[in-house]
Amino acid sequence: MAKTSNINLLHWWQRGVIYQIYPRSFKDTTGNGVGNLEGIIAKLDYLNDDTPNSLGINAIWISPFYPSPMADFGYDVANYCDVDPLFGNLDIFDRLLTQAHRRGIKVIIDYVPNHTSDQHPWFQESRRSRSSPKRNWYIWRDRNPDGSLPNNWGSPFGGPAWTWDEQTRQYYFHHFLKEQPELNWREPAVRSAMFDALHFWLKRGVDGIRIDVVGMLIKDPDLLDNPPNPDADPNLPPNDIFGRQLHLYNEDQDEVQEIIRQFRWLLDQYGDRCAIGEIWYRLPRWIRYYGQNGDGLHMPFNFRLMNQPWEANAIRQSVDELEKALPSFAWPNYVLGSHDANRLASRIGPLQARVAAMLLLTLRGTPTLYYGDELGMENFAIPASRMRDPQGHRLGAARSRDGGRTPMQWDDSANAGFSTHEPWLPISPEHKTCNVACLSTEPTSILNLYRRLLWYRHSTPALQVGTYRPIDAGNNSCYVFARKHSNVSCIVALNFTNQTCSLSVPQGGNGKLVLSTYLDQEGPVSLSNLQLRSNEGIIVELNQ
Repeated sequence: MAKTSNINLLHWWQRGVIYQIYPRSFKDTTGNGVGNLEGIIAKLDYLNDDTPNSLGINAIWISPFYPSPMADFGYDVANYCDVDPLFGNLDIFDRLLTQAHRRGIKVIIDYVPNHTSDQHPWFQESRRSRSSPKRNWYIWRDRNPDGSLPNNWGSPFGGPAWTWDEQTRQYYFHHFLKEQPELNWREPAVRSAMFDALHFWLKRGVDGIRIDVVGMLIKDPDLLDNPPNPDADPNLPPNDIFGRQLHLYNEDQDEVQEIIRQFRWLLDQYGDRCAIGEIWYRLPRWIRYYGQNGDGLHMPFNFRLMNQPWEANAIRQSVDELEKALPSFAWPNYVLGSHDANRLASRIGPLQARVAAMLLLTLRGTPTLYYGDELGMENFAIPASRMRDPQGHRLGAARSRDGGRTPMQWDDSANAGFSTHEPWLPISPEHKTCNVACLSTEPTSILNLYRRLLWYRHSTPALQVGTYRPIDAGNNSCYVFARKHSNVSCIVALNFTNQTCSLSVPQGGNGKLVLSTYLDQEGPVSLSNLQLRSNEGIIVELNQ
């Protein structure tokens, strides 16, 4: 279980911390209620100005900013090699790169290769006629002899994954919205065009890509029907076909690994660049996306902690299983929030959100933070008239992702300092007290906890590259583990309950408490009698 790396040999994406920015919701500088690239530039010092007053972020991942009709808010791309005027232009993007790099911040962009917008010129040409030279760039099929759909595949957004095109009298396939037709990655011309788009951004200087739904790129060549899922939730909405199936034929096909190796080879031509993939599969399948010999993704995003009960044993088991399963060349990573999920503080509560911050920033591997989680932002009731997410419109308000995408809260002004105009999504009613300006002045706020954790991590090789070892400390309500590098060890103890806990670390002896999630105490402690308050996490440093 003790895996480590030499700190001098690590890549930037191993040493650093990634911060996801949903650009529509980060900062608006034009007064139209939608965030933009200039807004990100304006807030780069907040992310890292090389002082502890900033977060200390090393890399940003920016969700899509390409030209798009915005049916799925940028994940329906109409041009892979430009910036939507809503967000800015290529000159502004180049300035964002320059300004970020001056602050030591790497820039990762969202790469969306599985589908385009139905307004993309490629699809417009493909649907022009059955003899179009781009017809095979997308997945077109006749209806079955009985008039039914080509197969039984469903969309995660509800309903079937096929739409009839009256002009050419065939169906086209779309995993998501009908406005997002699937590219046919079995067509060599598609691969060539998509690799050209990737070259375009790498030549501009981007440091990495986050590949959207990368496991869906290749489908079964015969488009076989998916079998039913015997464990499907019986309370799924009637139109949730996707949720009622086992996805044996529409995703995670073995052939996708060859495409990923091509992605990796391409990035390697540009030096120290990083390929991250959106992967949701179970551990044995998920591990495969690193490649057999480390020639796959640098990091398949690890969402496993988001799907576990928020209990010490469940979280420890998930981490230990991952550590045991990783091959020697694979670097771990952890994610606790994203634009597709409810806010972290809403899922586990605001008190445990502080424990989660310490967990995420002390585990072995690369953490990814989601904008606003450092403020403890929570979901709130969004009126039906203000709902924007197509998933919510099609599957019901409970499935809307809008709650995790509301604007960043910068100050206590009417629109939280996000915009001078009514924002595209409502501002939280809690923004008067939950905002960067207010929390910055509170010494023990969750924002200052994140700052302390991030800067302590940067200065502590044991947390960046040290080994990981779980510890049995006599209380199953707490998760305790050690990180060690050279002659310095850190003991991390996390209380997942609202009860006080007493722990005894087997090695005994004394240590120095360097950080509590309450930000109110430091000093010597006894490892044989560690006391944790309710909902508290601590870091104890040992010199050996």
